[in-house]
Amino acid sequence: MRLFCFSLLFLFIYGCSNEKTNHTQLIHFVPENSSIVLKTSNLESLKSGIQNNDFLQHFSKTNAYKNLESKLNGLSLLQPTGELLICFSKNAKDSLQYAVITKYSKGLFVRDSLKNYIEETLKYEKKSIIKSSYNNHTFYSAVIDSTFFASSSIKLVENAFNYSNTNAELEKIYRTTETDKTVSVILKCDETNFIKSFFPDNQLPLKTFTNYIAFDTEISQDETLINGITQANDSTKSFINVFKNTIPQENQIQHITPIDADGFLSFTFNTYEKFHSNLVKFTQIDTLKETSHLFDNIIEVGVIYNSNDRAIVLNSLDGISTEDALISEQNVIDTFRQVDILSFSKPDLFETCFSPLISFNKATKYCILDNFLVFGDNLEILHDIISNYQNKTTLSEQPYFDDIQEQLSDASSLLMVFNPSILNDILNNNLEDDSAVTSLDNYKISALQFIYDTNFAHVNGIIKKTKVKAAQNSITEELNIRLDNDLLNTPQFVTNHITRQKEIVVQDIKNNLYLISNSGKVLWKKQLDGPVLGQIEQIDLYKNGKLQLAFTTPHRLYVIDRNGHNVSPFPGKFNDVITQPLSVFDYGNNKNYRLLITQGKNLLMYNKTLKVVKGFVFKSANNPILNQPQHFRIGSKDYIVFKTHNKMYILDRTGRTRVSPKTSNSFSNESIYLYNNKFTTTNPDGELITIDSRGNSVSQNLNLSSQHHIETSSKTLVTLSENKLTIKGTTYELDYGIYTSPKLFYLHDKIYVAITDLQTQKVYLFDSNAQLLPNFPVYGNSAITLDNIDSDKDLEFVTKGGTNSVILYQIN
Repeated sequence: MRLFCFSLLFLFIYGCSNEKTNHTQLIHFVPENSSIVLKTSNLESLKSGIQNNDFLQHFSKTNAYKNLESKLNGLSLLQPTGELLICFSKNAKDSLQYAVITKYSKGLFVRDSLKNYIEETLKYEKKSIIKSSYNNHTFYSAVIDSTFFASSSIKLVENAFNYSNTNAELEKIYRTTETDKTVSVILKCDETNFIKSFFPDNQLPLKTFTNYIAFDTEISQDETLINGITQANDSTKSFINVFKNTIPQENQIQHITPIDADGFLSFTFNTYEKFHSNLVKFTQIDTLKETSHLFDNIIEVGVIYNSNDRAIVLNSLDGISTEDALISEQNVIDTFRQVDILSFSKPDLFETCFSPLISFNKATKYCILDNFLVFGDNLEILHDIISNYQNKTTLSEQPYFDDIQEQLSDASSLLMVFNPSILNDILNNNLEDDSAVTSLDNYKISALQFIYDTNFAHVNGIIKKTKVKAAQNSITEELNIRLDNDLLNTPQFVTNHITRQKEIVVQDIKNNLYLISNSGKVLWKKQLDGPVLGQIEQIDLYKNGKLQLAFTTPHRLYVIDRNGHNVSPFPGKFNDVITQPLSVFDYGNNKNYRLLITQGKNLLMYNKTLKVVKGFVFKSANNPILNQPQHFRIGSKDYIVFKTHNKMYILDRTGRTRVSPKTSNSFSNESIYLYNNKFTTTNPDGELITIDSRGNSVSQNLNLSSQHHIETSSKTLVTLSENKLTIKGTTYELDYGIYTSPKLFYLHDKIYVAITDLQTQKVYLFDSNAQLLPNFPVYGNSAITLDNIDSDKDLEFVTKGGTNSVILYQIN
């Protein structure tokens, strides 16, 4: 599944296509070391599909995608009319090279009157090769026996004159692909392929899985479907042949997988003996003596993934006989919901017997649930499986699972079902890219299955955007967490980089900082030297996906890891008082962070090793800085913006003046925003002040009182004046009260505006039309933070409850 996605990105803007050549087929021109071959008969349809497919667009910001798009830029000059092959391979230096093959036709290669295009004709053995340079990228092409062949490598073009690919295995699997699908993908599964594995933790490398995989792909806006086959001739060296001469059984692990699990892997067989015999041929390790009779009646084995935990599941045809095989393993160590949990003395049994499908070797406990035997390492995961199984809150009960299962076979030899977290991990592991694929939270479940047939296996896969159910318009209080002391600040969400979900961070009046899971568990409590200033930021200091908390107190700059420990060389200690929250700038989105400290009139910029950035030359403002400095980007230019009571500073990255406002203004204490590409704030009289990138200043009377608040997104202005809340020009009249500043949230492509009346302890939530959402207001004692914190689609928000409690609500 991952591989097809990665292959597809290889396309996007590039063109060429053809039917059959005169005396040779297109497949015969495929370079010998090609690891990925794409085939399409309608390039424009493919381009459109990629451009509009939500899932594939998650790749568009990765370095791999950008590099490939840039390298293949010249292929936009081609206008094929028939079948097209695009082949990818690596050269001796491990660099990507491509070849494009299609039937030559008049008008195929359009380059007349192009800017930034240079062409010259080279000679090779009395034959002509065109060298084309377009937008600083070079490729080579030739017409060979009425076939157009283009490549980033001149060597591949030269070889194409004399080389004919006579790989019978490749040609056979090529013929299984259709001509009416968006694109077909052929993968040569060896060490040259860019794809490492479809599996979590790379436990089954692609190079040992099979020889070739070919699948047709249908791409629509919200769905990507694959259907094809895989074949491996050598039964001892390719894992897929472990299922040879076994009969696929109906997969049932979904019936015991909790709804909050990361996914599962399931493999089936009609008899363990035959499966084991095949596995021994592959692994060269005979483990039959280890199994006793435990697997005699087992037809399915599964792995449930839950963050870093694993549970092994055996599905038995005869639960009583299987339980009898465990007669020596009857030591009860716990009982949960009337289910006994017993100790297991062979924790590495499943890794020994089922490697490489299973790498878990800590199965120290087990329980029995009807025909399922569940093995794990800790009570928590077994309790979770038991409670979800009894409550019928398993994956099989979810509509989104039913939705994808319609595209799959009920019975398969090997089935993998993953949530966005594991799917993200698999994709990013294969990309080998510092820039990760963006969040796939809208894809709650993806699946890939292999169904072994006679000497080959069918392949089915689906990645589908989860349909949004109709809102029930109810609000439920999920958690009410009491802490040791009264709260000092407003609770906020931070990201758990392991689960990709949200957790809660809050501080009490004794300057203890708490990290609380979204299930209400206090993960740690840490004493700080003072109150946290403003919002806590998250950074990836080591560029490894692990997030840290970064913030300031009046005399410290903290960076704290997930376990609550200070990250060396932090905290930084300051004698002079820090007067504004920490500003974190990541100019190039490359995690080379700049940490900006405000001390009265002065700014100090540090890098992520707590060294002063010498290139930042700004030293002092004319008066104390009123707000946390902000970083904005307009076009390709960066702006660092802040203000004093009578001057706005607009600097470049180095701290030098980039824009000088052409008029002077007095300013309120409201923050500066980038609204309609203008630096926007207010003056003490409540007028809106905007300054453009040329320094032109405009004042607008919004009839705000001196006690007002504003917040904006790039195109939405929200104001609060006395009891009047205005969103995008529409005003909602509130009861008189003491209100927090409005907070604007952009989630699920919608704008939400939240405000809290501290006098009556009521939280209000509005949409972009200033319409109060159903069932609001609700009880709350502070501003809120709104986000999607878990695996479902529903939004949650966190606020203060009582003086020492945190309340988490869910909007259903």
